[in-house]
Amino acid sequence: MTSWTAPPPPPFGGSLVADERTLLEGFLDWQRAVLAGKCTGLTGEELARRSTPPSTLSLLGLVRHVTDVEREWFHRRFRGEPVPYLYRRDDAKDAAFDEADPAAAEQDYDRLIAEWRSARAAVTSAALDDAFEDPQRGPMSLRAVYLHLIQEYARHNGHADLLRQRIDGETG
Repeated sequence: MTSWTAPPPPPFGGSLVADERTLLEGFLDWQRAVLAGKCTGLTGEELARRSTPPSTLSLLGLVRHVTDVEREWFHRRFRGEPVPYLYRRDDAKDAAFDEADPAAAEQDYDRLIAEWRSARAAVTSAALDDAFEDPQRGPMSLRAVYLHLIQEYARHNGHADLLRQRIDGETG
């Protein structure tokens, strides 16, 4: 029996000479693909390997964390939908990291890819200027959500670079 390994990222692309919406969607998709690329070819055990004690940071934890981040920003906050988190709980805000299980890596990875599709669908008919009331920040537009998610992925992709290099020396 062979162990599951993370597949290559879904294809992405887009013009760098485009309207604002296309550019924002493209840059977010690029950041998403970077994280998936850092996971490519790794087993569940490798994805769940933690950085350094006492940290519970792992690639699998990042996959789980950004799945909840996508749900939170596109569905819960922007759309106001009462969708539950998949990993975070009131009694365990870091469960995405603390409870990352190598045996569930394939399911967790598939959930992330599905969440990307769901997030895209949630905002397809929304305009960048459409806004909602964020409890901490006040009024916030879809444009700001895209920018927030791009920076969220970029920050975590830096972590992912270091995690991947520690696992097998892969860089870039």
